[in-house]
Amino acid sequence: MNLFNFQPGHEGYYGEYGGAYIPEILWSTIEELKTALKNAKADPDFWQEYISLMQSYSCRPTPISYLENLSRELGGAQLYVKREDLNHTGSHKANNVMGQGLLTKRLGKTRVIAETGAGQHGVATATMAARFGFECVIYMGTEDVARQRPNVFWMEQLGATVVPVTDGSQTLKDAINEAMRDWVTNYPTTHYVLGTACGTHPFPEMVAWFQSLIGTEAREQMLSQYGSMPDKVFACVGGGSNALGLFQGFLDDESVELVGVEAGGKGLDSGAHATRLTSREGSVGVAQGYKTYFLQNNDGQMLHTHSISAGLDYIGVSPILSHLKQTGRIRFEAATDNEVIEALKLVMKKEGLIPALESAHAFARAIQEAPALPKHTKLLINQSGRGDKDIFTVADAIRDENWEHFIQGKAKDYESRNIYS
Repeated sequence: MNLFNFQPGHEGYYGEYGGAYIPEILWSTIEELKTALKNAKADPDFWQEYISLMQSYSCRPTPISYLENLSRELGGAQLYVKREDLNHTGSHKANNVMGQGLLTKRLGKTRVIAETGAGQHGVATATMAARFGFECVIYMGTEDVARQRPNVFWMEQLGATVVPVTDGSQTLKDAINEAMRDWVTNYPTTHYVLGTACGTHPFPEMVAWFQSLIGTEAREQMLSQYGSMPDKVFACVGGGSNALGLFQGFLDDESVELVGVEAGGKGLDSGAHATRLTSREGSVGVAQGYKTYFLQNNDGQMLHTHSISAGLDYIGVSPILSHLKQTGRIRFEAATDNEVIEALKLVMKKEGLIPALESAHAFARAIQEAPALPKHTKLLINQSGRGDKDIFTVADAIRDENWEHFIQGKAKDYESRNIYS
C-alpha cells in the first residue's frame, strides 16, 4: 500500500467495495471530477499549494500531545493524542474541505453544497466558501439541527444557507440524499463537497488523499519527538475520514495495530447504535452511490441509527475501511454512549482536553485497553474534533444542574422579550 496515496482498484473499487452507482445525468460531472482529481494528484504544485494553504490558514501541522496524567491514572500504556481539534473550525474536516475548495476553483464552479451531521463539516464548508467566494448551501437533518444548534448558528453567520431535512430519520443519511438531489439539479455550477470517504468514486479516494496529511504528520512526529512508532492507533469511525487520515501514516507498518471505533449507542443488542462493521445488523449493500457495509435489514431497507454523537450517526462506512476490515488490517470495536460520556469526563478532568463526542469514542476504547498493557506500550488517539459543539448533548447527559438553570433562565428571558416586544 502507498502510505501517501491509497489508490482504488478497478473502476474505483477497493477489493469488492466502492464503485460508482449514480444516475446517468451525473456521469459527465463525475468524469469531470475524476479528471480534475487525477490532474491535481499528478501536479506537485497543487499539493504544495494545498499544504501552504493549510499551514497559513489552518494551523498545520497539528501537534501530538503526551497525556501524562491520564497515562499515570490508568497505570498501563502511555497515551498520546493527535490534536486535529486545533485545526481551523475545530476538526479534521478542514483538511478535506480546503482541498476540495481548490479543486472547485480548478473546475470553474461557483457554488458548493454539502451534507453535515455533527455540523463540523458544515462549518468547515461554509468557512471554505467564504474564503473562496462560493455560494454555499448545507443540508442537515432536523434532528441534527436541534442537537447541533451552535454549529448551525455559525454556518449561517458565515453566509451559508442551512436547509433542515425532514425526511426519514432526519439525520446524516437523509442530508446526503437531499444534497444528491440538489447536485443532480444544479451540477453545471455546483460542486458537492462530500464530507467523508464514502459515496461514489472518486469521493473516497479524494477525501482519503486530502486527509492523509494527518497520518503523514503523525508518523513523523512520533518518530522525531517520541522516538518510536505507536504500538496501537485509535480513531473513531463514522464515514471514516479521520480514521483513514491517521491510519494512512501506518498502513505499511504491520507492527502498528489500527483500531477503528464505531458508535455502540445504547448497546449492540439494543437496536439503537451505528455499528456497520461490528454488529450482526451490518451487511454489504449498495446505496448512496457505492457498495459497502450498511445497517440494513434482510430486504435491504436501511435501519434507523443512533449515537450520542451526530457525526457517527450514519448507516454506511467508507468502502476503503470495509476492504481493510476484510483484509484484517484494521480491528473494529464499538463504544457505547455511556462509555463515551465517562471517557469524556475523565479526559477533561485529567488532561484539560475537551474532545468531540465523536473523538471520545476513540478515547473510550483506548482507555479500556490501556491498563492491561505494558508501560512501554504507546497508544496514539486521534482527537478529530473539539467538543464545544456538543455542550447541549453533554450537559444533558451528565445532568448538570447549573446548566439546566441557565437554559431555563434564557428560555424565560426569550419568552419575556417575545411577550413585550
